[in-house]
Amino acid sequence: MTETKPKRKFKIPHLLWIMVGLLIFAVALTYIIPAGQYAKDAAGNILQDQFTFLDAQTPVNLFDMLMLLMDGLVSQAVVIFTVMATGASITVLLETGAIDDVLDWAIYKLQNFGVVPLISIMFIIMTYIGGFAGSDALVAMVPIGVLFAKRLKLAPIVALGITLFPSMIGFGTGPTTAATPQMIAGVQPYSGFFVRLLIMNIFMVIGLVFLLRYVKKIQANPENSIMYAVVGDFTQTNGDEPVEETTTTLNKRSMLTVILFLLQFVFIVIYGMTGEGNILSFMTAANLVTAIVMGISSGMTMDEIGNNVAKGISQMGFIAFIIGLAGAFTLILRTGNIMDTIVYAATIPLSKISGGWANIGIMLIVSLLNFIIPSAASKAAILIPTIMPITNALGISAQAAVQAFMFGNGFTILISPVLGWTLGSLEAAEVPYDRWVRWVTPIIVVFMIVAAVILYILTLLNW
Repeated sequence: MTETKPKRKFKIPHLLWIMVGLLIFAVALTYIIPAGQYAKDAAGNILQDQFTFLDAQTPVNLFDMLMLLMDGLVSQAVVIFTVMATGASITVLLETGAIDDVLDWAIYKLQNFGVVPLISIMFIIMTYIGGFAGSDALVAMVPIGVLFAKRLKLAPIVALGITLFPSMIGFGTGPTTAATPQMIAGVQPYSGFFVRLLIMNIFMVIGLVFLLRYVKKIQANPENSIMYAVVGDFTQTNGDEPVEETTTTLNKRSMLTVILFLLQFVFIVIYGMTGEGNILSFMTAANLVTAIVMGISSGMTMDEIGNNVAKGISQMGFIAFIIGLAGAFTLILRTGNIMDTIVYAATIPLSKISGGWANIGIMLIVSLLNFIIPSAASKAAILIPTIMPITNALGISAQAAVQAFMFGNGFTILISPVLGWTLGSLEAAEVPYDRWVRWVTPIIVVFMIVAAVILYILTLLNW
């Protein structure tokens, strides 16, 4: 008998190879797409009605591509080092264990208030954690959600409903996660802070209502749970399992650490509002100082603080390098004089519809790329340099274009099969991927519709 070899499953290539492929693709395009240029005014703004094709092609070869890599990295240096400093601040916060302590204490204090208040408060806390400190390190919060679901005798998917789900809502719509795409787009970081804070709260409320309706439905009949076929009657099985006690007192150092972390954003926003100085320089300084102060306040030794700052910087190192490669991608298109041609070709069909609908189209394109490129910073580095000239030519404000990117990145990422944050959370909660997709897809559709309405209004208002 002949052995049948198992079929190899398709696997998304590593982000490095996706980026290398994009660079080579850009080189190929310089040989295919006709070279052209827009006329520009004295301020360097595109004159949409003055585009001309060049007499000859100006292709970029592979050697030229390699020589542009350093220029691309240098062009994004400010963004790269700011992102690294942010990584240091977030890593020190997570390594202190302060968030774990605060959540454990909250669960203990709120456990006698009933299901609805307890779920609501935990959902709000996790949304704000995601909005201000969102990263794949928040997978560590899922076991807390599992404990939470067991105590309340709820379906295992509720563990994700109060950890992964709200933290990703915060991460996708929060005001601080806009900083990286804003920097790449040339928009002042944290501008529009309060509008985005309002937007985050709108989606937080919609998500919370969705979760509470599900909890009410499965409490009425456990068979209504999307996990019933997997775990059976969770009200029986969970009730028999021992549950570890959480802390009964709030660690003052942990609370101080969380407050210090949040305060840095207050100072950054206030500094940005003054319009004085370089906001990116201030952000980098604020992140580094906050990391050190949080480490001291939490009782870390000097070596521990140094190691955790280094860990945070190194964790962002590869993403920072990808941001630099994306800068080279843009330089290839510009050196080959095809960036303006691409913009011209894209604006012809888009110009026939309103700016609001065109911006919604951009949101949808970004949302599809979540299934290939999960990293928000990497997508921003790759897409925004191409998106911005198009939106500029259509008269769409840079702020509204950044919001289209954020909405596109923020929702379908919940079901991305290549995002470690999602897959790691599912594994920790022992929830099959297909069950998670069935549970969360309806609310993603609702989110996208609401986002489209908000985006249309913001674009119409030229925000």
